[in-house]
Amino acid sequence: MGARFPFIGILSICLISGSAGARAEDAPGTTEVLPTIEVTAPRTSAKPGHARSPRPVAQNLRRVFIYPTAPTATAGSGMDVDRVPASINALGAAQIARTGSLNIADALQQQVPGVVLNEVSGNPFQPNVEFRGFVASPVNGTPQGLAVYQNGVRVNEAFGDTVNWDLIPTAAIRSVTVVTNNPAFGLNALGGAVNVLMKDGFNYHGDEIDTMGGSFGRIQSSAQWGKQIDNFSVYGALEGLHDSGFRNFSASDVRRFYGDVGYRNDGNEFHVNMGVADNKFGATATVPVELLQQYWGATYTSPQITNNRVGYLNFTGKVEATPTWTIEASAHVRAFQHNALDGNPTATQPCDADATLLCFGDVNKLTGVQPPANGLNGVQLANPFPTGAVLGELDRTLTRSVSTGASLQATNTDQLFGHNNHFMVGTSFDSSVTRFTASAELGTMAPNFVISGSGIFLGQSGDPVSIGPVALRTTNRYSGLYALDTFDVTDKFSITGGGRFNLAQIELEDQIGSALNGNETFKRFNPVIGGTYKITPELTAYAGYSEANRAPTPLELGCADPAHPCTIAAFLVSDPPLKQVVSRTVEAGLRGTKELSVGTLGWKLGAFRATNSDDILAIPSPVLQGFGYFQNVGSTRRQGIEAQVTLTSKTLQLYASYALVDARFLDTLQVGSNSPFADANGNVQILPGNRIPAIPRDRVKAGIDYSITDALKVGGDALFVGSQYFVGDESNQAQRLPSYTVFNVHTSYQINKTFQIYGRIDNLFDNRYATYGTFFDTSAVPNFSNGGAAFTDPRSVSPARPRAFYAGLKATF
Repeated sequence: MGARFPFIGILSICLISGSAGARAEDAPGTTEVLPTIEVTAPRTSAKPGHARSPRPVAQNLRRVFIYPTAPTATAGSGMDVDRVPASINALGAAQIARTGSLNIADALQQQVPGVVLNEVSGNPFQPNVEFRGFVASPVNGTPQGLAVYQNGVRVNEAFGDTVNWDLIPTAAIRSVTVVTNNPAFGLNALGGAVNVLMKDGFNYHGDEIDTMGGSFGRIQSSAQWGKQIDNFSVYGALEGLHDSGFRNFSASDVRRFYGDVGYRNDGNEFHVNMGVADNKFGATATVPVELLQQYWGATYTSPQITNNRVGYLNFTGKVEATPTWTIEASAHVRAFQHNALDGNPTATQPCDADATLLCFGDVNKLTGVQPPANGLNGVQLANPFPTGAVLGELDRTLTRSVSTGASLQATNTDQLFGHNNHFMVGTSFDSSVTRFTASAELGTMAPNFVISGSGIFLGQSGDPVSIGPVALRTTNRYSGLYALDTFDVTDKFSITGGGRFNLAQIELEDQIGSALNGNETFKRFNPVIGGTYKITPELTAYAGYSEANRAPTPLELGCADPAHPCTIAAFLVSDPPLKQVVSRTVEAGLRGTKELSVGTLGWKLGAFRATNSDDILAIPSPVLQGFGYFQNVGSTRRQGIEAQVTLTSKTLQLYASYALVDARFLDTLQVGSNSPFADANGNVQILPGNRIPAIPRDRVKAGIDYSITDALKVGGDALFVGSQYFVGDESNQAQRLPSYTVFNVHTSYQINKTFQIYGRIDNLFDNRYATYGTFFDTSAVPNFSNGGAAFTDPRSVSPARPRAFYAGLKATF
């Protein structure tokens, strides 16, 4: 259906494009998308023989929008957007509030041209955020290619570099920027970095309570309050949400708090902020298409429950040491806990030779022996289950991490050789200790695919050993030293150069035996060079080249042996070496603004190419279904174009954007797969030029907001996402997951200065589509919905939410 409306899909809405979108919001208590400063504009050189006419200083002042160039917590830290040699992507509190969602990922998808979401976990609050073919995901085992920072603190979790979007307090966000082509953001910034800055009492004044409810049992509420008292400020935000979900067993509960206390005087500013969250999700994952054809809310193998908890405390400070030297520093501590219960099919079965005993997997064709399923004591388990019972497995994992870190940065704006110059040097250190445990409890599966535990736990089992209890302690130490300098060659032409040195030390300590012990060190210097040229006051050209790297995570290092596959994200078994991933990116483009009679027009057009060396992928095992391992897969390339146009006036806001992302393998490789096109050994052949699965090629967005009166506003947005290959179809032989188009509408009415009512309809035309697809083992579990017959279609997808209605009330004081 989406392919039939390619142009309509291009219409989705944004309030900013490049430097044009960084404007103050009109609503009380809101903040600017990007912070501004006033600087002295350079004087125009006098012609020879002519005296320079004197002008009042005030006439030389101009507003400059500041874009972040390093992960600091200070909103005004960064550089004039016109001098940034990369694409500009920014959104503020008004754009986030426009989505009506307590999930920041929804605003990123709506406002940033290259971003799309997929719900591989099956829950809308735990999406994969994909930008330019690189992913930041809450799912362990997903190769992470984006760095994410909250107030200058890296929030990629220590064990798997995962990003739990649900832990970021959405109501408290001041602005979000997606920074590209900049290695200063450290590890994982292969495709870029998402930089989240939070509100405080200096930039948010007032009180607001916002409550909304609607379809699928959704009820959510947020409250925030900010106040400045002389040189001090205080801010707090509280959020709560319950959603029953449209699928079976998919309820969500979110509880978050964020607070900040600040002090500033004479250009110096200090903050203490903290946050806590306790969230629980029914993460229902993908479901076979045969079940979806009967019921759109179907699930496969339950329970699948995730509980995320976090608590953090951050200290930040900025001191203007001299008129041209600024020192910024931060320190933080963060405690994170992830608890997961995952019902799965199991390789455990009654032994072929003796059904009174349990075995793990089929008979080994080489040895003629069927591996025993052992208990925790290492003794083969007796079979307590009735004849004909369908066995399943409850996999439990617990991840507890405590992270501490500090950063220091100095910025200098002294002129160099009589030209404006912006120099920045900084360092950071982060240390994390993680304790990871995993266990597998056998059980029986009911006709609704729900697994009930038996109290019988698996010990080390399989040939090769691929399951068993895990207790692992890991220590991550990440250090970085970076420097960037931007030099104005002329009033119009600026060049940027610099780089960052990353050092990653990862230690694994097996708490049960010694198989997982390991100590790896990865280090690299990543350079950047680029330039901008202001062709006219309303048009800027940019170009740049940079490199970035990511170190293999403890999870990947603990599951990297094809001869000893494991249940990814659960049962780690070995630690052969993996190489770090290195990305080399070049991008160039144009951006501009123009004042028209109908409003401010903003636009940008850019192209990028990122080539990864030694990319890491999760590879299914061709020997054991449901198991896999991580492997370096050679080189991959992601390239494309991004275009966006906006029109902003007092009564009308419009935007339209298009992004093309072409992601391909560059090397020949054979990998395991559940694809129906796999060979007799369960492998598919990757050839150079094959497209990387789960990365849609086309993304088109657009939208509108219109004020019919000062009180009544209406708007809508649309999203078109092109087709994509199923995960497991790296050889590009199977039918693709279809494209889709989604339309949303919303309206609001300001009753008086205090109260506003609003409503929205998501997925207006009730389009039934999926955002992610993969293959599953059709023989693992019978199709109970079809009388216990075998599944015949190996496709398994993440269905999107049907049409939903919501209404809310906002009170601002």
